[in-house]
Amino acid sequence: MKLLVRTGTALLVGAGVGAAVSNRLNYTSRVEEEQQVGLLGWVPVLPVPENLTVRASELAVSPGNSGAVMKYGFPSLANVRSRESYVTSYDPRTRTASWVIERLNPASLTGPSDRKCCEFKEDDSVHVFHRATNADYRGSGFDRGHLAAAANHKWSQKAMEDTFYLSNVAPQNPYLNQNTWNNLEKLCRSLTKHYLNVYVCTGPLYLPRQEDDGKLYVRYQVIGRNHVAVPTHFFKVLILEQSDGRGVELRSYVLPNQPVDDKLPLERFLVPIETVERASGLLFVPNIMKRTSSLQTISNK
Repeated sequence: MKLLVRTGTALLVGAGVGAAVSNRLNYTSRVEEEQQVGLLGWVPVLPVPENLTVRASELAVSPGNSGAVMKYGFPSLANVRSRESYVTSYDPRTRTASWVIERLNPASLTGPSDRKCCEFKEDDSVHVFHRATNADYRGSGFDRGHLAAAANHKWSQKAMEDTFYLSNVAPQNPYLNQNTWNNLEKLCRSLTKHYLNVYVCTGPLYLPRQEDDGKLYVRYQVIGRNHVAVPTHFFKVLILEQSDGRGVELRSYVLPNQPVDDKLPLERFLVPIETVERASGLLFVPNIMKRTSSLQTISNK
């Protein structure tokens, strides 16, 4: 499966997106279709200059300072909530977050926290009409996929426990969650060895697909009594602060919510940041440019 980035084209949703994949052979045929058309099929993309000249300001903060997570601003302003380990914007229509932002560095990745002491739980700050429950996921065939990953917040038991709110979770294909998505989370943590801070924004996407009649439709499954939306895709936007203070690097990934060959390099899923901004309705670059003096965008060429 080769995911192509093409300027002036758009995001293509692979066949069968948003539905559980019950047959690997069917999945293979869908992959072949994606190879022919490309990932970027339906959302217009504009190029960003790879090198812009502005200087990154530095901010020394403790791992628990959730306000520091928003150093580069809010991608959107609806239903924003602050947790011990992340900041999120909740979408009551889908029963999942629109985005979750967390700040990673070596200090946040080490500590006494124990995942075995954590349990998935309802978010009492969300109205009962608009929240997901564990019963919604039971028997659905989907994992409760973390947006802000638990392993990113070992510095505090409370911080790790906060990642188990169902408002920080979205229905995720088990094969994706336990393999390629897990590899992407590990990559985010490994980057803390090379950058001063790694800001990670994660969220769901609900992308259009061309049907047999030639028209585009946004179709996704819902699960449980509360109709929790199953994303067709997931994104991660990484804001990487260079340790020498020279500036910021930006990477953005989009993965389909279906089994992905975990032998594929993660670079195959890099897309221009404009692709994520247009598909999600969020804005990253204007916020980043207010705080930086050097921004380099990294995408699959």
